[in-house]
Amino acid sequence: MDEKEISWLGVDFNRIDSGISESIPVTYSPQSAKELEAEMKRLRLELKQTMDMYSSACKQAISAKNQAEQIRQWKLEEDRKVEVVRMSQEAALAIAEKEKAIAKAAMEAAEEARRRAEQEAQRRKDAEEKARAEAEEKERALSTLAQNDTRYRRYTIEEIEMATEKFSPSNKIGEGGYGPVYKGHLDHTPVAIKILRPDAAQGMKQFNQEIEVLSCIRHPHMVLLLGACPEHGCLVYEYLDNGSLEDRLFRKNNSKPIPWNKRFEISAEIATALLFLHQNKPEPIVHRDLKPSNILVDRNYVSKISDVGLARLVPPSVANSVTQSYMTSAAGTFCYIDPEYQQSGILTTKSDIYSLGIMLLQIITGKPPMGLAHLVRKAVEKGRFEEVLDPVITDWPVEEALSYAKLALQCAQLSKKDRPILATEILPELNRLSRLELPPQNDQFSSSSDDNL
Repeated sequence: MDEKEISWLGVDFNRIDSGISESIPVTYSPQSAKELEAEMKRLRLELKQTMDMYSSACKQAISAKNQAEQIRQWKLEEDRKVEVVRMSQEAALAIAEKEKAIAKAAMEAAEEARRRAEQEAQRRKDAEEKARAEAEEKERALSTLAQNDTRYRRYTIEEIEMATEKFSPSNKIGEGGYGPVYKGHLDHTPVAIKILRPDAAQGMKQFNQEIEVLSCIRHPHMVLLLGACPEHGCLVYEYLDNGSLEDRLFRKNNSKPIPWNKRFEISAEIATALLFLHQNKPEPIVHRDLKPSNILVDRNYVSKISDVGLARLVPPSVANSVTQSYMTSAAGTFCYIDPEYQQSGILTTKSDIYSLGIMLLQIITGKPPMGLAHLVRKAVEKGRFEEVLDPVITDWPVEEALSYAKLALQCAQLSKKDRPILATEILPELNRLSRLELPPQNDQFSSSSDDNL
Protein backbone atom coordinates (compact mmCIF):
# COMPACT_ATOMS: atom_id res chain seq x y z
CA MET A 1 0.00 0.00 0.00
CA ASP A 2 1.51 3.43 -0.94
CA GLU A 3 1.02 6.73 0.84
CA LYS A 4 -1.85 7.77 -1.50
CA GLU A 5 -3.81 4.67 -0.62
CA ILE A 6 -3.18 5.32 3.07
CA SER A 7 -3.87 9.01 2.96
CA TRP A 8 -7.57 8.49 2.07
CA LEU A 9 -7.97 6.99 5.52
CA GLY A 10 -6.89 10.35 7.01
CA VAL A 11 -3.51 9.23 8.46
CA ASP A 12 -0.17 10.99 7.67
CA PHE A 13 2.66 8.74 8.89
CA ASN A 14 5.42 11.18 7.85
CA ARG A 15 4.05 13.69 10.32
CA ILE A 16 3.96 11.00 12.95
CA ASP A 17 7.62 10.14 12.30
CA SER A 18 8.74 13.77 12.37
CA GLY A 19 6.73 14.36 15.46
CA ILE A 20 8.51 11.56 17.24
CA SER A 21 11.88 12.94 16.25
CA GLU A 22 10.99 16.43 17.40
CA SER A 23 9.84 15.22 20.76
CA ILE A 24 13.29 13.74 21.65
CA PRO A 25 15.53 16.24 23.54
CA VAL A 26 18.54 17.54 21.63
CA THR A 27 20.93 17.24 24.54
CA TYR A 28 21.74 13.69 25.16
CA SER A 29 24.88 11.59 25.99
CA PRO A 30 26.48 9.11 23.58
CA GLN A 31 25.06 6.20 25.50
CA SER A 32 21.66 7.65 25.64
CA ALA A 33 21.88 8.45 21.97
CA LYS A 34 22.43 4.79 21.17
CA GLU A 35 19.53 3.83 23.36
CA LEU A 36 17.47 6.52 21.75
CA GLU A 37 18.42 5.30 18.30
CA ALA A 38 17.56 1.78 19.31
CA GLU A 39 14.31 3.00 20.68
CA MET A 40 13.70 4.87 17.47
CA LYS A 41 14.39 1.74 15.44
CA ARG A 42 12.05 -0.18 17.67
CA LEU A 43 9.39 2.45 17.32
CA ARG A 44 9.91 2.61 13.57
CA LEU A 45 9.65 -1.15 13.39
CA GLU A 46 6.49 -1.09 15.44
CA LEU A 47 5.21 1.74 13.30
CA LYS A 48 6.06 -0.20 10.15
CA GLN A 49 4.32 -3.25 11.53
CA THR A 50 1.36 -1.10 12.49
CA MET A 51 1.33 0.46 9.05
CA ASP A 52 1.57 -2.98 7.45
CA MET A 53 -1.32 -4.17 9.60
CA TYR A 54 -3.23 -1.00 8.79
CA SER A 55 -2.46 -1.39 5.09
CA SER A 56 -3.64 -5.00 5.25
CA ALA A 57 -6.82 -3.89 7.01
CA CYS A 58 -7.37 -1.22 4.38
CA LYS A 59 -6.90 -3.74 1.61
CA GLN A 60 -9.38 -6.04 3.33
CA ALA A 61 -11.79 -3.12 3.71
CA ILE A 62 -11.44 -2.22 0.04
CA SER A 63 -11.87 -5.86 -0.92
CA ALA A 64 -14.94 -6.11 1.30
CA LYS A 65 -16.29 -2.91 -0.26
CA ASN A 66 -15.70 -4.28 -3.74
CA GLN A 67 -17.35 -7.54 -2.77
CA ALA A 68 -20.28 -5.60 -1.31
CA GLU A 69 -20.59 -3.64 -4.56
CA GLN A 70 -20.41 -6.85 -6.55
CA ILE A 71 -23.06 -8.39 -4.31
CA ARG A 72 -25.24 -5.28 -4.78
CA GLN A 73 -24.79 -5.42 -8.55
CA TRP A 74 -25.52 -9.15 -8.51
CA LYS A 75 -28.63 -8.51 -6.41
CA LEU A 76 -29.77 -5.80 -8.85
CA GLU A 77 -29.19 -8.17 -11.74
CA GLU A 78 -31.06 -10.93 -9.95
CA ASP A 79 -33.93 -8.53 -9.16
CA ARG A 80 -34.01 -7.54 -12.84
CA LYS A 81 -34.07 -11.18 -13.86
CA VAL A 82 -36.83 -11.90 -11.33
CA GLU A 83 -38.81 -8.94 -12.71
CA VAL A 84 -38.30 -10.22 -16.26
CA VAL A 85 -39.45 -13.68 -15.18
CA ARG A 86 -42.46 -12.17 -13.37
CA MET A 87 -43.42 -10.12 -16.40
CA SER A 88 -42.96 -13.16 -18.62
CA GLN A 89 -45.19 -15.18 -16.31
CA GLU A 90 -47.84 -12.46 -16.35
CA ALA A 91 -47.64 -12.26 -20.15
CA ALA A 92 -47.88 -16.03 -20.36
CA LEU A 93 -50.91 -15.98 -18.03
CA ALA A 94 -52.53 -13.24 -20.11
CA ILE A 95 -51.92 -15.21 -23.29
CA ALA A 96 -53.26 -18.33 -21.59
CA GLU A 97 -56.40 -16.44 -20.48
CA LYS A 98 -56.82 -15.06 -23.99
CA GLU A 99 -56.41 -18.49 -25.51
CA LYS A 100 -58.84 -19.86 -22.94
CA ALA A 101 -61.38 -17.16 -23.87
CA ILE A 102 -60.85 -17.88 -27.58
CA ALA A 103 -61.30 -21.59 -26.95
CA LYS A 104 -64.46 -20.91 -24.91
CA ALA A 105 -65.84 -18.64 -27.63
CA ALA A 106 -65.05 -21.28 -30.24
CA MET A 107 -66.83 -23.93 -28.17
CA GLU A 108 -69.84 -21.63 -27.70
CA ALA A 109 -69.86 -20.85 -31.43
CA ALA A 110 -69.69 -24.54 -32.21
CA GLU A 111 -72.52 -25.23 -29.77
CA GLU A 112 -74.59 -22.41 -31.27
CA ALA A 113 -73.91 -23.73 -34.77
CA ARG A 114 -74.96 -27.20 -33.64
CA ARG A 115 -78.13 -25.80 -32.04
CA ARG A 116 -78.98 -23.80 -35.17
CA ALA A 117 -78.34 -26.82 -37.34
CA GLU A 118 -80.72 -28.85 -35.17
CA GLN A 119 -83.33 -26.07 -35.35
CA GLU A 120 -82.95 -25.81 -39.11
CA ALA A 121 -83.24 -29.56 -39.41
CA GLN A 122 -86.37 -29.47 -37.23
CA ARG A 123 -87.82 -26.61 -39.29
CA ARG A 124 -87.21 -28.53 -42.47
CA LYS A 125 -88.77 -31.60 -40.94
CA ASP A 126 -91.80 -29.58 -39.79
CA ALA A 127 -92.08 -27.94 -43.23
CA GLU A 128 -91.94 -31.32 -44.92
CA GLU A 129 -94.56 -32.73 -42.55
CA LYS A 130 -96.74 -29.65 -43.07
CA ALA A 131 -96.41 -29.90 -46.85
CA ARG A 132 -97.22 -33.59 -46.70
CA ALA A 133 -100.23 -32.92 -44.45
CA GLU A 134 -101.47 -30.16 -46.78
CA ALA A 135 -101.07 -32.43 -49.77
CA GLU A 136 -103.01 -35.14 -47.98
CA GLU A 137 -105.65 -32.60 -46.98
CA LYS A 138 -105.96 -31.43 -50.58
CA GLU A 139 -106.22 -34.99 -51.79
CA ARG A 140 -108.88 -35.82 -49.20
CA ALA A 141 -110.80 -32.64 -50.03
CA LEU A 142 -110.76 -33.37 -53.74
CA SER A 143 -111.68 -36.99 -53.07
CA THR A 144 -114.60 -35.96 -50.88
CA LEU A 145 -115.79 -33.28 -53.25
CA ALA A 146 -115.47 -35.59 -56.22
CA GLN A 147 -118.22 -37.74 -54.79
CA ASN A 148 -121.84 -37.00 -55.60
CA ASP A 149 -122.58 -34.13 -53.24
CA THR A 150 -126.10 -32.75 -53.58
CA ARG A 151 -125.48 -29.85 -51.23
CA TYR A 152 -124.27 -27.56 -54.03
CA ARG A 153 -124.26 -27.29 -57.81
CA ARG A 154 -121.19 -28.72 -59.50
CA TYR A 155 -119.80 -26.73 -62.43
CA THR A 156 -117.21 -27.79 -64.98
CA ILE A 157 -114.11 -25.74 -65.66
CA GLU A 158 -115.43 -25.12 -69.17
CA GLU A 159 -118.57 -23.53 -67.69
CA ILE A 160 -116.41 -21.39 -65.36
CA GLU A 161 -114.18 -20.26 -68.24
CA MET A 162 -117.20 -19.38 -70.38
CA ALA A 163 -118.79 -17.45 -67.50
CA THR A 164 -115.64 -15.37 -66.95
CA GLU A 165 -114.67 -15.07 -70.63
CA LYS A 166 -111.63 -17.23 -69.85
CA PHE A 167 -110.81 -15.22 -66.73
CA SER A 168 -110.64 -11.93 -68.57
CA PRO A 169 -108.95 -9.15 -66.56
CA SER A 170 -111.94 -6.93 -67.31
CA ASN A 171 -114.11 -9.32 -65.26
CA LYS A 172 -111.79 -9.38 -62.26
CA ILE A 173 -113.50 -7.67 -59.31
CA GLY A 174 -111.16 -8.48 -56.44
CA GLU A 175 -108.25 -10.42 -54.99
CA GLY A 176 -108.74 -12.79 -52.08
CA GLY A 177 -106.12 -14.19 -49.75
CA TYR A 178 -105.76 -17.32 -51.88
CA GLY A 179 -106.71 -16.15 -55.33
CA PRO A 180 -108.62 -13.70 -57.56
CA VAL A 181 -112.39 -13.12 -57.73
CA TYR A 182 -114.19 -12.69 -61.07
CA LYS A 183 -117.65 -11.56 -62.06
CA GLY A 184 -119.48 -13.88 -64.43
CA HIS A 185 -122.86 -15.27 -65.54
CA LEU A 186 -124.00 -18.83 -64.91
CA ASP A 187 -127.54 -20.03 -65.59
CA HIS A 188 -128.41 -16.48 -66.72
CA THR A 189 -127.53 -15.22 -63.21
CA PRO A 190 -124.71 -12.83 -62.25
CA VAL A 191 -122.24 -14.60 -59.98
CA ALA A 192 -118.93 -14.01 -58.20
CA ILE A 193 -116.36 -16.75 -58.81
CA LYS A 194 -113.41 -17.15 -56.45
CA ILE A 195 -110.46 -19.02 -57.95
CA LEU A 196 -107.95 -20.84 -55.75
CA ARG A 197 -104.40 -20.32 -56.99
CA PRO A 198 -102.60 -23.61 -57.79
CA ASP A 199 -99.75 -22.78 -55.39
CA ALA A 200 -102.07 -21.96 -52.45
CA ALA A 201 -101.91 -25.34 -50.71
CA GLN A 202 -103.09 -23.84 -47.43
CA GLY A 203 -106.06 -22.36 -49.28
CA MET A 204 -107.44 -25.83 -49.95
CA LYS A 205 -108.37 -26.09 -46.29
CA GLN A 206 -110.31 -22.85 -46.52
CA PHE A 207 -111.83 -23.95 -49.83
CA ASN A 208 -113.12 -27.12 -48.20
CA GLN A 209 -114.22 -25.23 -45.08
CA GLU A 210 -116.25 -22.71 -47.09
CA ILE A 211 -118.12 -25.49 -48.83
CA GLU A 212 -118.70 -27.33 -45.56
CA VAL A 213 -120.10 -24.22 -43.85
CA LEU A 214 -121.97 -22.41 -46.64
CA SER A 215 -123.53 -25.50 -48.17
CA CYS A 216 -125.09 -26.45 -44.82
CA ILE A 217 -126.48 -23.10 -43.69
CA ARG A 218 -128.85 -20.51 -45.13
CA HIS A 219 -129.36 -17.04 -43.72
CA PRO A 220 -130.44 -13.77 -45.38
CA HIS A 221 -127.28 -12.07 -44.12
CA MET A 222 -124.85 -14.87 -45.08
CA VAL A 223 -123.53 -14.90 -48.65
CA LEU A 224 -125.10 -17.67 -50.71
CA LEU A 225 -122.89 -20.40 -52.17
CA LEU A 226 -124.35 -21.38 -55.55
CA GLY A 227 -121.88 -24.07 -56.55
CA ALA A 228 -118.27 -25.09 -57.06
CA CYS A 229 -115.79 -26.71 -59.38
CA PRO A 230 -113.73 -28.63 -56.80
CA GLU A 231 -111.33 -30.17 -59.33
CA HIS A 232 -110.00 -26.68 -60.18
CA GLY A 233 -110.62 -24.89 -56.86
CA CYS A 234 -113.49 -22.63 -57.98
CA LEU A 235 -116.28 -21.38 -55.71
CA VAL A 236 -119.41 -19.75 -57.15
CA TYR A 237 -121.31 -17.20 -55.02
CA GLU A 238 -124.24 -14.92 -55.55
CA TYR A 239 -123.10 -11.57 -56.94
CA LEU A 240 -123.67 -8.51 -54.75
CA ASP A 241 -123.65 -5.27 -56.72
CA ASN A 242 -122.05 -2.95 -54.18
CA GLY A 243 -119.05 -5.10 -53.43
CA SER A 244 -117.46 -5.05 -49.99
CA LEU A 245 -118.37 -2.84 -47.06
CA GLU A 246 -114.73 -1.73 -46.93
CA ASP A 247 -114.88 -0.35 -50.48
CA ARG A 248 -118.06 1.53 -49.72
CA LEU A 249 -116.84 2.96 -46.38
CA PHE A 250 -113.71 4.27 -48.08
CA ARG A 251 -115.76 5.31 -51.14
CA LYS A 252 -113.87 3.34 -53.76
CA ASN A 253 -114.51 4.59 -57.31
CA ASN A 254 -115.96 7.74 -55.73
CA SER A 255 -119.11 5.97 -54.56
CA LYS A 256 -121.67 7.84 -52.49
CA PRO A 257 -121.20 7.81 -48.70
CA ILE A 258 -123.39 5.43 -46.72
CA PRO A 259 -125.91 7.40 -44.58
CA TRP A 260 -125.74 6.94 -40.83
CA ASN A 261 -129.06 5.05 -40.65
CA LYS A 262 -127.85 2.52 -43.25
CA ARG A 263 -124.67 2.09 -41.23
CA PHE A 264 -126.72 1.27 -38.15
CA GLU A 265 -128.84 -1.18 -40.18
CA ILE A 266 -125.75 -2.88 -41.61
CA SER A 267 -124.30 -3.21 -38.09
CA ALA A 268 -127.47 -4.91 -36.85
CA GLU A 269 -127.50 -7.23 -39.88
CA ILE A 270 -123.91 -8.30 -39.27
CA ALA A 271 -124.62 -8.97 -35.59
CA THR A 272 -127.72 -10.98 -36.55
CA ALA A 273 -125.75 -13.20 -38.93
CA LEU A 274 -122.95 -13.58 -36.39
CA LEU A 275 -125.41 -14.71 -33.73
CA PHE A 276 -126.79 -17.22 -36.26
CA LEU A 277 -123.28 -18.69 -36.64
CA HIS A 278 -122.68 -18.76 -32.89
CA GLN A 279 -126.01 -20.54 -32.31
CA ASN A 280 -125.40 -23.14 -35.02
CA LYS A 281 -126.36 -26.71 -34.04
CA PRO A 282 -124.90 -29.04 -33.02
CA GLU A 283 -121.72 -26.93 -32.77
CA PRO A 284 -121.31 -23.13 -32.79
CA ILE A 285 -119.31 -21.63 -35.65
CA VAL A 286 -116.65 -18.99 -34.92
CA HIS A 287 -115.92 -16.91 -38.03
CA ARG A 288 -112.37 -15.80 -36.98
CA ASP A 289 -111.95 -13.24 -39.78
CA LEU A 290 -114.65 -10.60 -39.42
CA LYS A 291 -113.66 -7.36 -41.16
CA PRO A 292 -115.28 -4.88 -43.59
CA SER A 293 -113.66 -6.52 -46.63
CA ASN A 294 -115.46 -9.77 -45.73
CA ILE A 295 -118.87 -8.07 -45.55
CA LEU A 296 -120.61 -7.78 -48.92
CA VAL A 297 -123.52 -5.44 -49.69
CA ASP A 298 -126.13 -5.74 -52.41
CA ARG A 299 -127.70 -3.01 -54.53
CA ASN A 300 -130.00 -2.03 -51.64
CA TYR A 301 -127.14 -2.07 -49.13
CA VAL A 302 -128.32 -5.23 -47.42
CA SER A 303 -125.16 -6.76 -45.91
CA LYS A 304 -123.99 -10.37 -45.94
CA ILE A 305 -121.07 -12.08 -44.22
CA SER A 306 -118.69 -13.88 -46.60
CA ASP A 307 -115.32 -15.66 -46.50
CA VAL A 308 -115.95 -18.31 -43.88
CA GLY A 309 -112.81 -20.23 -44.89
CA LEU A 310 -111.26 -19.62 -41.48
CA ALA A 311 -114.44 -20.50 -39.57
CA ARG A 312 -114.17 -23.24 -36.96
CA LEU A 313 -116.69 -25.44 -35.23
CA VAL A 314 -116.18 -25.35 -31.46
CA PRO A 315 -117.81 -27.26 -28.59
CA PRO A 316 -121.32 -26.00 -27.70
CA SER A 317 -120.25 -24.85 -24.24
CA VAL A 318 -117.89 -22.34 -25.86
CA ALA A 319 -120.89 -20.27 -26.87
CA ASN A 320 -121.14 -18.93 -23.30
CA SER A 321 -117.33 -18.77 -22.96
CA VAL A 322 -117.31 -21.23 -20.08
CA THR A 323 -115.37 -23.87 -21.98
CA GLN A 324 -112.73 -23.00 -24.54
CA SER A 325 -111.30 -24.54 -27.68
CA TYR A 326 -107.53 -24.55 -28.02
CA MET A 327 -106.09 -23.89 -31.48
CA THR A 328 -102.45 -24.68 -32.21
CA SER A 329 -102.07 -21.38 -34.09
CA ALA A 330 -104.18 -18.23 -34.16
CA ALA A 331 -105.74 -17.21 -37.49
CA GLY A 332 -107.27 -13.97 -38.65
CA THR A 333 -106.27 -10.50 -39.85
CA PHE A 334 -103.96 -8.11 -38.01
CA CYS A 335 -105.87 -5.33 -36.16
CA TYR A 336 -109.06 -7.45 -36.13
CA ILE A 337 -107.82 -10.64 -34.46
CA ASP A 338 -108.67 -11.07 -30.77
CA PRO A 339 -105.41 -10.29 -28.88
CA GLU A 340 -106.24 -12.78 -26.12
CA TYR A 341 -106.86 -15.54 -28.70
CA GLN A 342 -103.71 -14.53 -30.58
CA GLN A 343 -101.62 -14.85 -27.42
CA SER A 344 -103.10 -18.02 -25.96
CA GLY A 345 -104.55 -19.86 -28.96
CA ILE A 346 -107.78 -20.31 -26.97
CA LEU A 347 -110.78 -19.73 -29.25
CA THR A 348 -114.26 -18.76 -28.08
CA THR A 349 -117.24 -17.00 -29.64
CA LYS A 350 -116.05 -13.89 -27.77
CA SER A 351 -113.11 -13.83 -30.21
CA ASP A 352 -115.56 -12.75 -32.95
CA ILE A 353 -116.92 -10.04 -30.65
CA TYR A 354 -113.54 -8.27 -30.60
CA SER A 355 -113.42 -8.25 -34.41
CA LEU A 356 -117.03 -7.00 -34.48
CA GLY A 357 -116.10 -4.14 -32.13
CA ILE A 358 -113.27 -2.91 -34.38
CA MET A 359 -115.51 -3.18 -37.44
CA LEU A 360 -118.34 -1.22 -35.74
CA LEU A 361 -115.88 1.57 -34.95
CA GLN A 362 -114.86 1.68 -38.61
CA ILE A 363 -118.48 1.88 -39.70
CA ILE A 364 -119.07 5.15 -37.83
CA THR A 365 -115.61 6.71 -38.25
CA GLY A 366 -114.63 5.64 -41.77
CA LYS A 367 -111.06 5.22 -40.49
CA PRO A 368 -108.50 2.39 -40.80
CA PRO A 369 -108.44 -0.14 -37.94
CA MET A 370 -104.90 0.53 -36.67
CA GLY A 371 -105.15 2.11 -33.19
CA LEU A 372 -108.81 2.98 -33.81
CA ALA A 373 -110.15 1.75 -30.45
CA HIS A 374 -107.59 3.86 -28.59
CA LEU A 375 -108.38 6.91 -30.74
CA VAL A 376 -112.15 6.71 -30.17
CA ARG A 377 -111.76 5.95 -26.44
CA LYS A 378 -109.60 9.05 -25.92
CA ALA A 379 -112.03 11.20 -27.90
CA VAL A 380 -114.93 9.99 -25.74
CA GLU A 381 -112.98 10.62 -22.52
CA LYS A 382 -112.06 14.16 -23.61
CA GLY A 383 -115.60 15.01 -24.76
CA ARG A 384 -114.47 15.34 -28.39
CA PHE A 385 -116.32 12.34 -29.81
CA GLU A 386 -117.86 14.28 -32.72
CA GLU A 387 -114.35 14.84 -34.13
CA VAL A 388 -113.86 11.13 -34.86
CA LEU A 389 -117.21 10.58 -36.62
CA ASP A 390 -116.99 10.10 -40.39
CA PRO A 391 -117.00 13.71 -41.66
CA VAL A 392 -118.72 12.81 -44.94
CA ILE A 393 -121.93 12.43 -42.91
CA THR A 394 -123.12 15.82 -41.70
CA ASP A 395 -126.31 14.83 -39.85
CA TRP A 396 -125.03 12.32 -37.29
CA PRO A 397 -127.37 11.82 -34.30
CA VAL A 398 -124.44 12.39 -31.94
CA GLU A 399 -125.99 10.99 -28.74
CA GLU A 400 -127.07 7.78 -30.46
CA ALA A 401 -123.73 7.50 -32.25
CA LEU A 402 -122.00 7.91 -28.88
CA SER A 403 -124.07 5.05 -27.45
CA TYR A 404 -123.10 2.99 -30.49
CA ALA A 405 -119.40 3.84 -30.04
CA LYS A 406 -119.41 2.91 -26.34
CA LEU A 407 -120.93 -0.46 -27.22
CA ALA A 408 -118.24 -1.00 -29.89
CA LEU A 409 -115.50 -0.09 -27.39
CA GLN A 410 -116.88 -2.64 -24.95
CA CYS A 411 -116.73 -5.25 -27.70
CA ALA A 412 -113.09 -4.32 -28.35
CA GLN A 413 -111.96 -4.88 -24.76
CA LEU A 414 -108.64 -6.73 -24.56
CA SER A 415 -110.00 -9.34 -22.15
CA LYS A 416 -112.87 -11.48 -23.42
CA LYS A 417 -114.53 -11.54 -19.99
CA ASP A 418 -115.08 -7.76 -20.31
CA ARG A 419 -116.85 -8.01 -23.68
CA PRO A 420 -120.66 -7.88 -23.82
CA ILE A 421 -122.89 -10.81 -24.78
CA LEU A 422 -124.03 -10.80 -28.40
CA ALA A 423 -127.58 -12.09 -27.91
CA THR A 424 -128.59 -10.08 -24.83
CA GLU A 425 -126.51 -6.91 -24.96
CA ILE A 426 -125.07 -6.18 -28.41
CA LEU A 427 -127.84 -7.16 -30.82
CA PRO A 428 -130.74 -5.54 -28.88
CA GLU A 429 -128.90 -2.19 -28.83
CA LEU A 430 -127.97 -2.38 -32.52
CA ASN A 431 -131.55 -3.27 -33.42
CA ARG A 432 -132.78 -0.25 -31.43
CA LEU A 433 -130.37 2.04 -33.30
CA SER A 434 -131.31 0.55 -36.67
CA ARG A 435 -134.97 1.46 -36.08
CA LEU A 436 -134.34 5.16 -35.45
CA GLU A 437 -136.54 7.51 -37.46
CA LEU A 438 -134.80 8.41 -40.72
CA PRO A 439 -134.21 12.01 -41.83
CA PRO A 440 -136.09 12.90 -45.04
CA GLN A 441 -132.88 13.22 -47.14
CA ASN A 442 -131.99 9.59 -46.45
CA ASP A 443 -135.16 8.29 -48.13
CA GLN A 444 -133.50 8.85 -51.52
CA PHE A 445 -130.56 6.57 -50.76
CA SER A 446 -132.24 3.23 -51.50
CA SER A 447 -133.61 4.38 -54.84
CA SER A 448 -130.30 5.86 -55.95
CA SER A 449 -128.03 3.15 -54.55
CA ASP A 450 -127.65 1.57 -57.97
CA ASP A 451 -125.41 4.47 -58.91
CA ASN A 452 -123.01 3.92 -56.06
CA LEU A 453 -120.64 1.57 -57.91
